[in-house]
Amino acid sequence: MEQQNTEPQASAEFDPAAFLVVPARTFEDLRIGEVFRAPSRTLTDAHAAAFQTVSADNHPVHYDAEWARRHGHSAPVVHGLQVLAFTAPGATLFPHFIGEVFISFLEVSCTFLAEVHSGDTLYPALTVTGLEPKGSDGIVVTAATIHDQRGQLVLAGQHKYLLRIQ
Repeated sequence: MEQQNTEPQASAEFDPAAFLVVPARTFEDLRIGEVFRAPSRTLTDAHAAAFQTVSADNHPVHYDAEWARRHGHSAPVVHGLQVLAFTAPGATLFPHFIGEVFISFLEVSCTFLAEVHSGDTLYPALTVTGLEPKGSDGIVVTAATIHDQRGQLVLAGQHKYLLRIQ
């Protein structure tokens, strides 16, 4: 008795490139003023505890409500680096837009403008503020911002990425 091949056959029409989230663009396609938003996220005590574990930052301002109150805070303060992490380009559609031309994340800076607490909802965004061709590559500069649910700007900063110019 001849055994039948039950392996699924690849379709000649299948193209993995057709499964992109958005059509990939090049450095030249980007425009100053374009905004790449991340989905809003409400922070919980579990987020803070997970970040505390990963960062090994055990300062009581981050987990001890009474210590925080005695020192002028309304509640434990979410780690600043955790807030900054919400500006990661991968949290937005930016990496999908730039496709295969990404080379490296060059630089990040920020200013923490207001405290963030468990229960706050954050709204991160990256806005293209500069496009600097540099030989066969280009530097994309973005303003990184995070607002809270009250519309207060809690973080302002800048990212720089190196992209290949095609």
